[in-house]
Amino acid sequence: MPDSAAFKATIAGKQVGLFVLKNKNNVTAAITNYGGRLVSLLVPDNKGKLTDVILGYDSLKSYQKPREPYFGAIIGRYGNRIAKGKFSIDGKAYQLDINDGVNTLHGGFKGFYAQVFDAKQLSTNELELTYVSKDGEGGYPGNLSVKVHYILTDDNALKITYEATTDKPTVLNLTNHAYFNLNGAGSKTITDNQLQINADRFTPVDNTLIPTGKLQPVKGTPFDFTAFKTIGTDIGQTDDQLKNGKGYDHNFVLNKPSLTAAVATVKSPVTGIVMDVYTDEPGLQFYSGNFLTGDKHDGKHGAAYGYRSALCLETQHFPDAPNQPSFASTLLKPGQIYKTTTIYKFSAK
Repeated sequence: MPDSAAFKATIAGKQVGLFVLKNKNNVTAAITNYGGRLVSLLVPDNKGKLTDVILGYDSLKSYQKPREPYFGAIIGRYGNRIAKGKFSIDGKAYQLDINDGVNTLHGGFKGFYAQVFDAKQLSTNELELTYVSKDGEGGYPGNLSVKVHYILTDDNALKITYEATTDKPTVLNLTNHAYFNLNGAGSKTITDNQLQINADRFTPVDNTLIPTGKLQPVKGTPFDFTAFKTIGTDIGQTDDQLKNGKGYDHNFVLNKPSLTAAVATVKSPVTGIVMDVYTDEPGLQFYSGNFLTGDKHDGKHGAAYGYRSALCLETQHFPDAPNQPSFASTLLKPGQIYKTTTIYKFSAK
């Protein structure tokens, strides 16, 4: 477990700390209220050994580095990309931070990943985080009140529930940017893991990773994970979409969002750890860690997080939905309550 003293600080007048959740099986999650970040997650492998499956850092200071890759963070106001950082609501145009080439990514320069949430540990296995995003923050309209619950259940599941309200029409797409390696955090690759995604279609992207608007069938492409497939099987194919993403960095259109049937499953051949993903969101961004470089040994316990040494499965509405009328709306209006849930459940075989 991380040293809690390395996460104690005052940022913008708010106290930052490390909060530990534990269930009856000694499965343990460590979360900092700086960005609502998952710092570590210890789950048993097929020999009963507790294994940390989350990439991250040993100290708060490392999470504050420029260009840090959103390790374990709550992402908001808008997970994924918005084309050219622009959208309109009721004829009024809004301009967001441009922090990813020509686009906005994950809320801009000071998205939720860089904000301090107010934290309340409700029990040994439950943490409540709240944050008020002020009108105009990052260019987004409306005062937005956000509440995120982390619950570690006794069936070895981490349940994340997001709620929000606004006083002006705004767009919202919350997710978590955990980087998983079921071989163990700091292991060299995830390309040997098996993945299944219950999605017959995905949203192809242009060379700036903005969806084209099409829903493309996965059948006959490297994006077919409808049956279990080793991640590395097709990742090196000559394919325009793989070229655009430098590997997998694409939104999958879930066939049936569900909190009772897994929408995706990952299996490790090394530890036997299995992770099932459940969500009521319509999309799942599968990112194969293509931009991790491993050039620094600054991960937990001095690990170098190398190329494709982690994967992300970010539950979401679709990228650039505010500019794509054919995609499910991400508009939140006053009087409405935004609520969504994602579950990451662990077992071992």
